[in-house]
Amino acid sequence: MQRLKGFLDSHKVSTEKADLLCYGFDASKIKAAPAAVAWPEDTTDVVRLSKFAYEQEIPLIPRGAGTSTTGSSVPTKGGIVLSLERMNQILEIDGDNLFVMVEPGVINGALQRELGLKGLFYPPDPASLEFCTIGGNVAVNAGGPRAIKYGVTGNYVRYLEAVLPDGRVIEAGVRTKKGVVGYDLKSLLVGSEGTLATITKIGLSVLPEPETVLTLIASYRSLRSATETVTTIIANRIIPRTLEFLDRATIEALEAYQPSGLKGSESVLIIELDGPVKTVERDSERVVQICQSKGASLEVADDSLSQQSIWATRRAISPALFHISPTKINEDIVVPVTAVPDMVEFLQRLSEQEGIPIASFGHAGDGNLHVNIMVNQEDRELYEKGRSLVREIFREALRLGGSLSGEHGVGLTKADYIDMEIHNNEMDLMRGIKRLFDHRMILNPGKVFP
Repeated sequence: MQRLKGFLDSHKVSTEKADLLCYGFDASKIKAAPAAVAWPEDTTDVVRLSKFAYEQEIPLIPRGAGTSTTGSSVPTKGGIVLSLERMNQILEIDGDNLFVMVEPGVINGALQRELGLKGLFYPPDPASLEFCTIGGNVAVNAGGPRAIKYGVTGNYVRYLEAVLPDGRVIEAGVRTKKGVVGYDLKSLLVGSEGTLATITKIGLSVLPEPETVLTLIASYRSLRSATETVTTIIANRIIPRTLEFLDRATIEALEAYQPSGLKGSESVLIIELDGPVKTVERDSERVVQICQSKGASLEVADDSLSQQSIWATRRAISPALFHISPTKINEDIVVPVTAVPDMVEFLQRLSEQEGIPIASFGHAGDGNLHVNIMVNQEDRELYEKGRSLVREIFREALRLGGSLSGEHGVGLTKADYIDMEIHNNEMDLMRGIKRLFDHRMILNPGKVFP
């Protein structure tokens, strides 16, 4: 790895033990040691790194902020971790064309705040938005609570600049809202988890800020009442900008970690509406009626401080669950919205049958549930029993017409299950695409495919 320092300035490369340790894991807590860490500062640096790795046939692992829960950026084959954190500039904000250009290391929340100052709005909002990068969001096609109304990251990506494993630079997509010349390489790169190319610039669509926002918390004494509220709201042709679900185990973890007044509820919905004032007033009246008809008690937040407090509670869920069980197993299944009640009840039955706590929460409005099997890795027998439940949960999600992942991707943790959803013909095409982009198989090896 000493030759690498001839390709980049010394302050952009490290083989120090402390750096190798820090960049050898992500939020999945899977650990592996790289041989080196590099911090490119522009596309030219990424080209140089890629050419070096390609010529030496050394694994190259693109990394954002390390917030992946599936091990997407863990260097399991060693090699060079290519951290894009220094490529963190907002390059352009074009309000007239509702377009922004950013580098991959820009933090999602920082972009949201900068756009807000100009009356603009970027909808994708993962729970980790104060830490996760736009490049990482693109790599896994991240979603978030607002996906029910506004869609996921891929719906906003117009243009990508990326570096192939051999150092060639490609441009995919267009700056305009429309463009159908040739194959859609941009959409192929979105969600590819850094296995096809290293993204170096990202062009995104943005929207005008909505006129008003109103947030409701609905607390229920019944699990099914909450999930049926979700389907009833959608059936009434009302599309909230968020429709979040928390089960009792999640609520209890939150109350132990950061008391928020939800204690005693069997389940909770966080419902947020946005748009023109008259539309929000009309829809909120109907939503309140629906919630009350299902036995909910309601709290309304129509000012920014109250709304921020509610969302601080929602974003405290993951640390609250980790506080109880640092080695919990976390999956993010997705099912049709109408199947959410059945899926939630299945999880509750499974928990009771197996004697293992399962905490579920997530974006019920688009069917995306975060399922947390609360087991301690130090108890090997219990932990393995917990792992055995993953396949059962995936099988039920697929039976209901869903998918193994709504927004976290495959990475390492789901690779052994991918053939439950992707069949042989499709898998052959995907492997062929990987070989076409990366025929030396050096870019983020071991991810996605088992």
